[in-house]
Amino acid sequence: MSELDIQKSGYVAIIGRPNVGKSTLLNVLVHEKISITSAKPQTTRWQILGIQTLPHAQIIYIDTPGLHQDEKRAMNRYMNRVANAVIADADVIMFMMDALHWRHEDELVVEKLQRLDDKKPVILVINKIDLLPDRATLLPFITKLQSKFDFAAIVPISATKADNIDGLEQSIIDLLPAGPMLFPSDQRTDKSVRFQVAEIIREKLIQTTAQELPYATTVEIEQFKVKETEAVKDETVLANKTKEIMEISAIIWVERPGQKIIIIGKEGAKLKKIGTQARREIEKLLGTKVFLRLWVKVKENWTDDERALRGLGYE
Repeated sequence: MSELDIQKSGYVAIIGRPNVGKSTLLNVLVHEKISITSAKPQTTRWQILGIQTLPHAQIIYIDTPGLHQDEKRAMNRYMNRVANAVIADADVIMFMMDALHWRHEDELVVEKLQRLDDKKPVILVINKIDLLPDRATLLPFITKLQSKFDFAAIVPISATKADNIDGLEQSIIDLLPAGPMLFPSDQRTDKSVRFQVAEIIREKLIQTTAQELPYATTVEIEQFKVKETEAVKDETVLANKTKEIMEISAIIWVERPGQKIIIIGKEGAKLKKIGTQARREIEKLLGTKVFLRLWVKVKENWTDDERALRGLGYE
């Protein structure tokens, strides 16, 4: 694809309160799993770029942590800072919400948008329309929302069913500024493979543990290297060959010893389950066999310690 084909390009922030489907939508839009997902709110902690290159436009989506009112801990303040920075830098904003569920935190997002000095086009994305018992109720709801903010467009979708994604994509392209390609056409994200591996492990940890525990955990990659196994005789070609395997070691950090015990589980069963599920997905990502080691360690109160957060990559 020639750069001359690209007529429009820009950054599109995906914002909204926690658990409205922002990461799921990002993955659907770029046709690849870029951001981890779970049914638990505040799974996303970083700004994550997903790059979609079309015949005449390049859209750089930015997934963000859910905007929330609770800022009691350093981690919550960090996630809100990330989301606010993305809003300031974006060319277009996609504000996501649940179908028929306008909540106090949605109102807070609107107030934040109204306070922006640099006014940007905002698309209201009404997600989860597949869960509506009667879609006829959507029209009066949309009419009511039009009075909340001067939205450039209001687009109902289902991210999980990929319903009306083409319509959303066209609305975004219409609002993008003119400009050249910003990333190579084959690039899908700005995140390193090490980061993606750590996030896969954290996703499996979130999906496997109790409701409150994931918020006190993070994953740090300690070792990431290619290891050659011993030579293997290939009887077909009568030659000795070596097989490569990716050797990965990761630390799961928790805040209290009791949390460590929960994650490890009886005779290590829960940690083994997390490792097995993570290894399978990492092998798909890397296209090679993986030997994964996981350790669980305690770093007391790390989610409310600014220095600890920076040390673990939350900057």
